[in-house]
Amino acid sequence: MKKLLILSVSLFSVLFFSCKDNEKSQTQTQMQQVMAVHDEVMPKMSSISKLISQLDAKIQAGDSTETYIKASQDLKDANKAMFDWMKGFSDRFDREEIMNGKALSAEKQKFLDEEEAKVKALRDQMNSSISNAEAILQ
Repeated sequence: MKKLLILSVSLFSVLFFSCKDNEKSQTQTQMQQVMAVHDEVMPKMSSISKLISQLDAKIQAGDSTETYIKASQDLKDANKAMFDWMKGFSDRFDREEIMNGKALSAEKQKFLDEEEAKVKALRDQMNSSISNAEAILQ
């Protein structure tokens, strides 16, 4: 009987800690995915700046002004959205949570879910505005 009790407690402990580790691992993976999207789009900020300059030059020259103005504004909006997202993200999470996989509270896990959706929408906004601007400038 004593052996059965010890075995049961041991099995329960292994399962309990294994679930906790799995939960932490999933959170780390999700945080890494969010940061990977950020790292994917961050280098595009320089492309956005260059495209804005090219479009603004066309606008000043009076070429197809409305089309260029809209494309330039879309790029500026994407640029601002990136800075806003980074500010909001850093307000919600500390360095340990972002870089070292510090465990998140239930509330912060909800925030991470929201931030994942936001950064994916941001990626789409940036890619779309860049593609549109490049097509207009061709």
